[in-house]
Amino acid sequence: MREYTRPAAVALGVFDGVHLGHRAVLNAVCELYRKKGRLACALAFRTEDMISVKSSSGYVYPSAVRRRILYQAGIQHVYAPVFSDIRSMDGRTFAEEILYQKLYAKDVCCGKNFRFGKNASCDIHDLEQFGKWFGFRVHVIDDVIIDEIKISSTEIRSLLQNGEIEKANQYLGQPYQIWQEVTHGAQLGRTIGFPTINQLFCENQLVPKFGVYASETEFSNGQKFKSLTNIGMKPTVNYQGLPLAETYIEDFSGDLYGKFLTVRLLRFIRPEMKFASVKALTEQMTKDLQS
Repeated sequence: MREYTRPAAVALGVFDGVHLGHRAVLNAVCELYRKKGRLACALAFRTEDMISVKSSSGYVYPSAVRRRILYQAGIQHVYAPVFSDIRSMDGRTFAEEILYQKLYAKDVCCGKNFRFGKNASCDIHDLEQFGKWFGFRVHVIDDVIIDEIKISSTEIRSLLQNGEIEKANQYLGQPYQIWQEVTHGAQLGRTIGFPTINQLFCENQLVPKFGVYASETEFSNGQKFKSLTNIGMKPTVNYQGLPLAETYIEDFSGDLYGKFLTVRLLRFIRPEMKFASVKALTEQMTKDLQS
């Protein structure tokens, strides 16, 4: 059964992070929409599924965040099958049943290292052959290179783990973001004049280097505020062992519990520190805000 009723241009990949290399593939699909009227589609396996497929330090973005970014990049439809449902398909079956029959693909865009089929047995040359059989054209997109470095999810994970947020943002094409529901905390920040919001990272998600970041917080209505975000663990509150982002929003007061906010990390300020007193903590936070 067809997912779409008009011919599609389909971007293939995991798109974890939706970095500049991914965006080159997505831009090719969007260009086919403008030139040929193709439906701009991304076939993107769920990032949560991929953690079990190969050894990894974790996925950059949960699928819900990645989906938002894909739409913002101009993609009209995202097809995200459960990987276990199709992992045993051979390459021909994938091309016929998923690309041809389900997605009505007439153009398929991917990077030159894209692999598919059971045990990743097929490459772009196989995809081109299947395209001849099933009526779609394959567009192979070149890697994006900056300063002799190939932009990849692996490179971005490394940068995030090392706190090199500005370079990670450059490679992502936009600031790294946390889009999660605001959850209840111990509300200790209120007692020292710095009320904060808490957002949990997901299980198996890569977490940027623990420490304090200059950030920007955006509400669902588009309002933006300067903010300060601490990433780390919070032993005083039971979060099932999950790390979290704790953000102080400058010049704002109000109840944000249960709301989804976007926090963008802009600059790494300092690692986590232990303070001898509340006074020392408040003095350091004041300095952080001014840095």
